[in-house]
Amino acid sequence: QVQLVEAGGGLVQPGGSLRLSCEASVSASAQILSINTMAWYRQVPGQQRELVASVTSGGTITSADSVKGRFTISMDNFKNTVFLQMNSLKPEDTAIYYCNAERLAIATTIGTITHDYWGQGTQVTVSS
Repeated sequence: QVQLVEAGGGLVQPGGSLRLSCEASVSASAQILSINTMAWYRQVPGQQRELVASVTSGGTITSADSVKGRFTISMDNFKNTVFLQMNSLKPEDTAIYYCNAERLAIATTIGTITHDYWGQGTQVTVSS
């Protein structure tokens, strides 16, 4: 019933910028009540998925040391959308970026359901 739809990945030269977005949507029979935290993770083939940045509904932000000063995460609570502005991109930022929604609560015809969800992933490639 819940989908996280990501957009904004692509190919960019070193030093360039990209903006990722991820919108949480539900079927017509349900309604999103709240999302505790939205985050971006990234994964390189053969390596573990790592946290890039997260933001809570209250505005608390956590970022990986490797992206501090370059990446900015933000959330539009009304649109259930999280953004990741990525500046000064480096080749080592190349990865598949995944959106995550933690403790997303939806109202359904059978009651409230709370669960964690993942997006399908979007490729970011930084190369000259």
